[in-house]
Amino acid sequence: MEKRRLGKLGFMSSGVMFGAASLGNVTQEEADESIQFAIDHGVNHFDTAASYGDAELRMGPWMEKIRNQIFLATKTGQRTRDEAKREIHKSLERLQVDSVDLIQLHAVGSMEELDKCTASGGALEALLEARDEGIVKWIGITGHGHLAPATHLEALRRFPFDAVLTPLNYRLYGMPEYKRDFDQLRAETKKQDVALRVIKAIAKGPWGENQERNYATWYEPFDQQKIIDACVHYVLNTDGVSSFASAGDVHLFPKIVDAVNRYGYMTDEEVTAVLSNVPEYKSPFGAPTSIA
Repeated sequence: MEKRRLGKLGFMSSGVMFGAASLGNVTQEEADESIQFAIDHGVNHFDTAASYGDAELRMGPWMEKIRNQIFLATKTGQRTRDEAKREIHKSLERLQVDSVDLIQLHAVGSMEELDKCTASGGALEALLEARDEGIVKWIGITGHGHLAPATHLEALRRFPFDAVLTPLNYRLYGMPEYKRDFDQLRAETKKQDVALRVIKAIAKGPWGENQERNYATWYEPFDQQKIIDACVHYVLNTDGVSSFASAGDVHLFPKIVDAVNRYGYMTDEEVTAVLSNVPEYKSPFGAPTSIA
């Protein structure tokens, strides 16, 4: 499994993060199989969140055995200091750990959400307190939507976050406004040595209104190995990206890990040929509204 440096954090992360959203609605047995698969295949970066259903509970029984082997990240979606503080401590209890490596402001994809988090009495204050108390080492920010890169760029101007988790795939980067915002964010993460990680690598687009949803993801994912290979190559071959999160379904995880382990066998031209010819390939966030 390829390892990459997480910016100023210094940790050498597996190219793919175990996206624990996949554990939100599975049995402990299914979770155990997926986590064991991750460990067996060299995945050492686990990313979860308080809002991912039972994910933290499913991971908890494993922590005594693997905690020293992995980089552990979770998130709080609360927007006030007091609410975020309570949620962080609840996450530690559910995960059965005394501390995590990274705590992230979750789903900050607009300036409005960023303002809430960074205001006096906002959630960022709880993260700073948690760091001072030694229950977290690093502080990050995540977000969805077309405005996420621009929002995260502004976040880095307001506070020296240690890590960013923002959307990227071939389709999103093909949108001129999105490309501009992502490039500006990437430049700033390089300048500040911030770990730039991405999500939605294998997202095909929104589910159709009457489409059968045969995966647990809130968007329709790609599930053909060749297309997954191309998607994984695309994000891992993007300059500045340290790692990407796996899709939120345990059944897709082996295919994603397989693609990471074979990263490099496709040329950029082959990747473009595959992804540029996928029918109905859309932004997972629908049509953009306004990108300033």
